[in-house]
Amino acid sequence: MRLLVVEDEKDMNRLIVKTLQQAGYTVDSCLDGLEAMDYLDSADYDGLILDVMLPGKNGHEIITSLRQKKNALPVLFLSARDSVADRIEGLDLGADDYLVKPFDFDELLARIRAMTRKYTPVKSTLLSLGDLSLDTKTHAVTRAGKEIRLSAKEYSILEYMLRNQGVVLSRERLENSMWNFDYSGGSNVVDVYISYLRKKVDEGFDKKLIHTVRGAGWVLKEETP
Repeated sequence: MRLLVVEDEKDMNRLIVKTLQQAGYTVDSCLDGLEAMDYLDSADYDGLILDVMLPGKNGHEIITSLRQKKNALPVLFLSARDSVADRIEGLDLGADDYLVKPFDFDELLARIRAMTRKYTPVKSTLLSLGDLSLDTKTHAVTRAGKEIRLSAKEYSILEYMLRNQGVVLSRERLENSMWNFDYSGGSNVVDVYISYLRKKVDEGFDKKLIHTVRGAGWVLKEETP
């Protein structure tokens, strides 16, 4: 999943981004509200972690703009303002959750999982296809009961494909979902990671799960007899 973090305290911003990246998320970040609007206009995100008090455009103005555009992007407010009235105001404006500073990063991750899960058809932490399974909470991946060790990026791509199993995913769609704006790699990076996943997920099994759709991309599905 690709997330946007908008937090004007630089140290806090870096800590949140590092925590999310270690958890397997693709993350963009910025320090003010006007820049946040540019990011939101330029990419599709799966969640927004949004400070309330921001320079340029505050969090309330940002979420108001999103909801007026009928944009249902999941939003988690971060704020040092902890009164019941403040939390009610944020939720009434359309936020999905409200976390008061200071907070525990494990709780932040749990709230992000819960928030984004509401907008996906799969509610369980366990994603599966045939004998392949992936636990989004523990990041454990197995096939036919055998553990598969994946890098953070391999894991993110496989999770995305499992969430979109049966859907042909283009190179551009995978790049936009799995890499942030800082990415400056080669044009074949997706092909390379798909190759890595094939070796780890399909090699040694008669039934292949990762398939190439020539000229269109890749699809994760069980072969039909």
